[in-house]
Amino acid sequence: MHPTPALPPHRDLVDELRHLRQRGLPRLRHCPRQALGQIAVAAGFCTGADDELEGVERLLGAAVRRLAGGGPLHDTSGCDPLARAAAHSFGLFAERRGVAAADRRKAAAAVYGVSTERFRKSQEREVVEGIASALLALAREAGRPAEPGTAADSAPAAGADGARPSEPPPEPPPSRGLPRGAKERITVLASPIELVGDIDILVSSENVYLEMSKTFRPTVSGALRRAAAIRDSSGEIVDDVLTRELAVWLRIHGRTGLPVRPGTVVGTSAGALARRGIRRVHHAAVATPVEGSDHYHVAPATVAEAVRASFALARQERQTLGLPLSSICFPLLGSGRGGLPAGTAARWLLWAVREELRRDPDWSVCLATPRPEHARLLTAANSAP
Repeated sequence: MHPTPALPPHRDLVDELRHLRQRGLPRLRHCPRQALGQIAVAAGFCTGADDELEGVERLLGAAVRRLAGGGPLHDTSGCDPLARAAAHSFGLFAERRGVAAADRRKAAAAVYGVSTERFRKSQEREVVEGIASALLALAREAGRPAEPGTAADSAPAAGADGARPSEPPPEPPPSRGLPRGAKERITVLASPIELVGDIDILVSSENVYLEMSKTFRPTVSGALRRAAAIRDSSGEIVDDVLTRELAVWLRIHGRTGLPVRPGTVVGTSAGALARRGIRRVHHAAVATPVEGSDHYHVAPATVAEAVRASFALARQERQTLGLPLSSICFPLLGSGRGGLPAGTAARWLLWAVREELRRDPDWSVCLATPRPEHARLLTAANSAP
């Protein structure tokens, strides 16, 4: 297996995708595509200049399906809105390839129920950046060695558009061996996460706007917000710590009122939770609102991305904040109003945690859920080879 070649920077992909969105796939040969070509070769969609155009087009289709969680792409409310908007923006839906740029943007804006101008200034940026991240992820994954007998060497051949026929519901890749003792560092607790103590980091599940639930909501986000708030002697909240610090982050990063990429993780202090031995709260943006409803959509792969991002942020906070962080507690991300079946959420959560422990076995990980049946499910999944 040859080592994965150096990949182009994310910003180069974003620049080329913006040109391509404007000109459309029929004019791909007239667009700058050096970075896109590199990714197509690295991800195995083409071998070079001779089949680059076809490879880039198939690569884009695969990236958008990745945003949809790995399954088939449909223009319906049940499909991830970011993926739907991306498919419209680049003309990837059937019979939409040659549609004019203005009409493609109008269709993408309709996914979010906003004007084309509002979409251009906000959601379109998120769409392009999300596709660029998915492209890089596809290239990185293609550079990993496949395990014998796994889907990598037994999957059916792809069709002309890169889609695989009759794709099953997305499952995490097979887990690789853990270092000795790493498995024993995963603990399952049948407890609400806000009652967990003496853990360095608690992870909260948020929507992509990083707007926490109301304090009276029976959600992980609402419970942590309530538990972290500073109160006066009468019990009234005088400092809504977590939402205040999230608002500062959104303002600094220019995302107030705008969504962040699914899987983004933002850290705040622990507020009153510090009395329970908590040092940090990580806010994982995993839930995308479903247009015209009060429901959310969570792509299974977003759960894994949030776990990776939380560990990466923790390692960074060790350095920047000088905190001795070594333990982290996750809820069952995506299994509530996010709509993921508990079994699917558990498999992706545990797979991602095990991947992180394989790289850095010194962490202690806690998985907390107030529902005994979910705790039993997590325990059984963790015990499986």
